[in-house]
Amino acid sequence: MAKTTLALGRVYRLLEPGPVVLVTTANRTRANVMALSWHLMMEFVPPRVGCVLSARNYSFSLLMESRECVINIPTRGLARQVVACGNASGRRRDKFASSGLTPEPSKYVMPPSIRECFANLECRVADTRMVGRYNLFVLEVVHARIDRALARPRTIHHMGSGTFMVAGDLIHLRSRKK
Repeated sequence: MAKTTLALGRVYRLLEPGPVVLVTTANRTRANVMALSWHLMMEFVPPRVGCVLSARNYSFSLLMESRECVINIPTRGLARQVVACGNASGRRRDKFASSGLTPEPSKYVMPPSIRECFANLECRVADTRMVGRYNLFVLEVVHARIDRALARPRTIHHMGSGTFMVAGDLIHLRSRKK
């Protein structure tokens, strides 16, 4: 197999860890939603998620201020809204209104959940020690909701430059854990 050099700025396209999510943040006067694909599971119980938000993003300042957010997991049917949220800043625009997404009250945190997403993970910031250097927030999920009517949600995965892969086929292999 012949291989060629890959530009280092494109490495992320090979390693995107999971589905694109919509992160909602808020302060006392307004809420925002941003698309995010740079996240990772860090612990099972309590569930902890690492999320990288650029300090240039409006959501970064809202998360620093409130220390709460909701990770909303969309399916393939929301791909256009996800891209719209990813291509605009919420500093001067209501991205809920412009994308047609519906905010709904969360149970334990101030930022709203997104009604159209099949899962909502309400989070509080658990650790900011890596924010200054890496923009990495450690979040603890304090409440999770899922639409069980979707037996096999088809999530979208960003591969760079407007290209997405849709989750699909399942394979079942023997595992020690059930």
